[in-house]
Amino acid sequence: MKTIVTVQDAVTAFADFIEPTDAELNAIEWEMPVILAERDLLDAQITTLDRTPNEVDTQRIRRARRRLLAARRDLANVPPSVRRHAGHGSFLPEVGA
Repeated sequence: MKTIVTVQDAVTAFADFIEPTDAELNAIEWEMPVILAERDLLDAQITTLDRTPNEVDTQRIRRARRRLLAARRDLANVPPSVRRHAGHGSFLPEVGA
């Protein structure tokens, strides 16, 4: 019988050296408002999986969708040249809660 340990060692042998680059971290920082808005929408949708959504649930999902669309719009409206030179996302418009 083959053991998984041999394969696992080969896959994770260089895991300590694999770190995100500064560009990848910057991209994640730029996309964080969208990521958080997607999480909020998913949370609102998960809440209604085991029951029929009531009016409050419907409003919560609708608000979460609007926040997600606003976050995507704000991210799309920032020129890529500004994103590349902004260092820590200081030029990204804040998404209102």
